[in-house]
Amino acid sequence: MAYSKDLRVRFIKAVNKGGSARGQARLFEIAASTGVKWMQAYRADGREEAKPHRGGRRSALKAHVEWLDARVTGEPDITLKELCTELAENKGLVTSISAVSRFLIGLGYSFKKNRIRERARTVRRGAGTRSLAQNPAGS
Repeated sequence: MAYSKDLRVRFIKAVNKGGSARGQARLFEIAASTGVKWMQAYRADGREEAKPHRGGRRSALKAHVEWLDARVTGEPDITLKELCTELAENKGLVTSISAVSRFLIGLGYSFKKNRIRERARTVRRGAGTRSLAQNPAGS
């Protein structure tokens, strides 16, 4: 959970006035480990604010963006599994289906159902009840 800078500054001031980090953590209703880490950072660097967020890992697929774009444009019906296989065989990049999916969505591609794959109900269920439009005579 992210805490406000104000809470962090007030906590550090309270500890500097003579309280222990664990005791003040109870008063401020934060975890003792959080209070201890805040004080370690303050004593080591004089830092009262949290470190900036650096972001997540970079995608290895970025290096192959032109190839992926050309491949999907050239064969729109290619599956994500086929793309993963081709990436492993042709580019030496082993990746997951979900990673390729997120990357393609980031490029602006989206999955659209076509008429062949579209279905309104599960296979195990029966035809269900007929609507009046399908069976106007009631027979």
